[in-house]
This record gives sequence, C-alpha cells and structure tokens, in this order.
Amino acid sequence: MPETLDFLDVPNPAGGVWRIARRLRAATAAAANAPGLVWLGGFASDMDGTKASFLDEWAQVRGRACLRFDYSGHGRSEGRFEDGCIGDWLEQTEAVFERSTQGPQIVLGSSMGGWITLLLAQRLAAKGESSRIAGLILLAPAVDFTEALMWERFDEATRRELMEKGVLPAKEPDHGAVTRRLIEEGRDHLMLGGLIRAHARVHILQGMRDDAVPWRHALTIVEHLSADPTTLTFIADGDHRLSRPEDLAQLAAAVETMSGPPPGEPPPTLFD
Repeated sequence: MPETLDFLDVPNPAGGVWRIARRLRAATAAAANAPGLVWLGGFASDMDGTKASFLDEWAQVRGRACLRFDYSGHGRSEGRFEDGCIGDWLEQTEAVFERSTQGPQIVLGSSMGGWITLLLAQRLAAKGESSRIAGLILLAPAVDFTEALMWERFDEATRRELMEKGVLPAKEPDHGAVTRRLIEEGRDHLMLGGLIRAHARVHILQGMRDDAVPWRHALTIVEHLSADPTTLTFIADGDHRLSRPEDLAQLAAAVETMSGPPPGEPPPTLFD
C-alpha cells in the first residue's frame, strides 16, 4: 500500500490547533492482523530521518502498517520549535495515535521519543487501553532529559541565563533551542521518581558511546521498569544516532522479536 503525507488539525488545550504532518502507510490484507508500527522521533528531529525511513521501508516490504509524524515545530509540521514542550508533544502524539491507528501497535521512540512513548503508554493505561500497545522499543531513551540531562548539568551561569532570557540558543543547527518553558513544564511529566509502568514488553537499544544520553541512564530506566518484561541491549560502539547499517539491523531484529507472541504464549491459530 502507498504511503501518504497529509496533515491533521489537533486541538491545542491552550487554544487554537496544531497542524501536524504525518506519513501513514496502511497494512496490506495479508498483514492486517500484525501489529502496526508507530515512530516517535527525538528532540528537534523529524520523520524523514534515517531510522524512521528505514522503519517505513521495513514495513512496506512486509505489508505492515506504519505511522510517523512530526511534532509541532519539527519537520513539516507547523509552529515554532521554541513554543513547544513535552506536554504539547505528548498531546499531539496521543491524538495522532488515536486518529491514525487501529488495534495493537509497536511504538518505537528515539531519544525524547522514548520518554513520550512511556508517557503515551501511561495515558492509554489510564483509559483502559493498554491492549493498544503490543510492545515498546526505545532507542537511547531520554526519559526526564529536561531535568536529568539538561537542568541538573547546567552550571549556575547557564541556569541564570535561561531563567532571565527564557531561552538558550541551539549550540548546533540540529540540536534545537532550550527554553525556560521546556524545562519548567517538563517537570510535570518526570518519571524517574518512582515505578514506571509500560503495561507491555519493552526493549531498549542503547549505544555505549552515546554523548547525549549516557548508557548509565538506560540502566536507571530499567530499574524503574521492574514491573514489566524489559530487555536492555547495549551496543558497545554505538553513538546516540544508532543509524549505521549494523544499528538498523539491531532495530529490525527487535521489531521482528516484538512482532511475535510473548515468550511462553502459544502463537495464534485460525480458530482464535
């Protein structure tokens, strides 16, 4: 089935709408019962990146449904990047997920997308919709990054500049500016203060040469995911992007494994 690019108007609780760009590939009839794939990108990334495009190509070959989209201020979606925050991007994710998918989905989150993936799982569980998640695959998940990987690492001069000016310009073109609102609103969504429930299988892929999300951060996340079956795969020479051919092969293998029934559960039959 062909992939389509279109736009969804998502209501903004603060007023108005976000115009969100998405690429949606429908499943073929032969793969209609297989879990769909949903890609959640990282901070200042877009849905046309290497990993997202690879995932869509993987889905196309197998006839699987695949959804990817850009948060507001990212890629093809409208809005200013500096106006966004975790809560905004979570609202958009939930709305696009509900309006674009049916049945169980494997949700894949990269960096910031890993945090939003877990927040989405919490939202769905609160509505009694945990069955919509067939599994979670998190790549270098930056859970609580606004606090643990930004604010807590800023020196006093940087903190003062952010509080007074309201924004820290991006150090590199693809990094994105850091705003006071991003930090302060992010505190409403912190997860590492207690147990994290995914209500699904979780597989984390983490590079040990990641200079943005240290590999020890993945260990901390696993400790908080102790109530759900969680697998952690370290890639010794992997960086934050995990976009090399060998990294993409690891990603494909994780999706293949997550697509099957949980260990110990018999595969479905024609009579199920």
